[in-house]
Amino acid sequence: MDRLFAGLGALAAFSAVALGAFAAHALRGRLGADALATFEIGARYQMYHALALIAVAVARARWPGVGPAGWLFVLGIVLFSGSLYGLALGGPRWLGAVTPLGGVAFLAGWAWLAWLAWASP
Repeated sequence: MDRLFAGLGALAAFSAVALGAFAAHALRGRLGADALATFEIGARYQMYHALALIAVAVARARWPGVGPAGWLFVLGIVLFSGSLYGLALGGPRWLGAVTPLGGVAFLAGWAWLAWLAWASP
């Protein structure tokens, strides 16, 4: 499982860099400032949580129960960042209702890590 989270984190980081470059070069001038900022927020939070996935992979050696935090981060990337990408590119407005669900997944993942840090011997 640690290799899975490390691999997912590396792929998420890779795609965050690629999407950020895509926004900076291909989308600038094609999207309005608000849409571009929305896209860039998605890429930023994807990168933060890609690094969190790598941290989860490392933490598994000490805290075997850290896995749910990793899955919550994956879910958050898909829902939060994915919905922001869709909204920025003109996707359906109902994606705006999905974004907070991804934020809650991120928060739950961080809460899980905090609980493990304090509860583990």
